[in-house]
Amino acid sequence: MQESHLEILRCPITGSKLQLQTIATGKKSFSNIETAIILEGILWADHGLFYPVIEAVPRLIPEAIIDYENFLRIHVPDFDERKQLINKDYLNLISYAFKKNKRTKESFAFEWSFFRYNEDKTWDAGLTGMLNRFLRETDESKETIKGKLIFDVGCGNGVLDILLGGLGASVLAMDLSKSIVKANEKNNDANVFFVQGDVQFPPVPKESFDIVQCSGILIHTNNTESSFAVIEPSVKRNGKLSVWLYHPRKDFLHNIFNSIRNVTSRLPLKVQYYLYLFTLFPLSFIIKRIKGNKQNAREMMVNILDWFTPQYRWEHEHDEVEGWFEKRGYKNVKITTDELFGFNITGEKAPVDIAD
Repeated sequence: MQESHLEILRCPITGSKLQLQTIATGKKSFSNIETAIILEGILWADHGLFYPVIEAVPRLIPEAIIDYENFLRIHVPDFDERKQLINKDYLNLISYAFKKNKRTKESFAFEWSFFRYNEDKTWDAGLTGMLNRFLRETDESKETIKGKLIFDVGCGNGVLDILLGGLGASVLAMDLSKSIVKANEKNNDANVFFVQGDVQFPPVPKESFDIVQCSGILIHTNNTESSFAVIEPSVKRNGKLSVWLYHPRKDFLHNIFNSIRNVTSRLPLKVQYYLYLFTLFPLSFIIKRIKGNKQNAREMMVNILDWFTPQYRWEHEHDEVEGWFEKRGYKNVKITTDELFGFNITGEKAPVDIAD
C-alpha cells in the first residue's frame, strides 16, 4: 500500500479513520516509475482497535487480531493487554466474523490458488471480454470510466481491476481471502490498490465511490440482502451499484448438484478437490468439449470449485433483487442476463435520500 491510500480506508468495526505506524518499506515499479510502498505496518483506529499491513496489503477484517496474531504479537509490544481491552468491547462481534468467514476464506483462497496469470481466462472470458462485460453492465465506456473511483467488492484474482486501472480509473479492490496477496503482487498499476476486507464490514467511508461493483460475492455470504444493504451506502449520490448474482434454474441436474454441494462443501478442501477431480471434472470436460468450450483444465477446475466449495451459495429471482434497489431509491435499474447461471443488475443512486 501507499500512505496516500489511508484517505479511502476506515476501520471495519467503528468506521473511524486510520493512523499508520510503518514497520517496513520498499519500492515497486508502477508503469516503470519506482514508487515507495508500505510493506509492513500497523493501522490504528479508534477505541484501541488495530490491524496489520502484511506483504503490502492492509488486512482490514474484524477478526484480524485472531488471523494475524503472530505478526501483531511481534510488532505490538503490549499486544496481550490491548487484545484484552478489545475483547471486552468487541469479543462477540469479532467471534461472529471469525466463525462466519473461516470456511469462506479457505475455500476461495484454495479456488484461486489454481489460477495462472497470463495463461488462464476468468469465467471463460479473456481480458477484452471481461472489460467489455463490465462496461456493458455498468453502462460505461473506455472514455467515461477514466477518473472514476471504483470499489470492487470481492475482486478474486484482481484481473478486472488492473484492466480498469489501465483505462484511468482509480480502483480499490477488496477480497476476503488471501488470494488478495497474489493479486497485489501481479498489479503494476498505481491506480489500483488491494485490501483484504469483509463485505459485511466494508473498510471504506460512506458515499465515496462512483461505482461499487460486487460480482458473484453477495450470494456467498450468510445473507445476500443484508450484505447488499451494507455495501450500498458506500456509493456516491448519482453513483452506480452493480451486482451479479445466481438465479434459480428449472434444471434437474443443476438442482441435484446444489443438493450435493450442501453436503460435500463441509468436507476438507483437499478431500473435495480429489472427489470433484475424479467425478465432476471428467463429466464437465466431456460436455464442454462437445459444446465447443475450450477452457483449459485449471479453468474448469476453478469453475467446479467455485460452485461446490463455498459454504453459502444463494439464488435469487430478478424482481426480488430489483426490489432491493428500488426500496433504496435507485433509478434506471437495469438487468443484464447473458449468463447461464446468473444475472447482473445495476442502478444509479438517487441524489438525495428518499425521505428528503
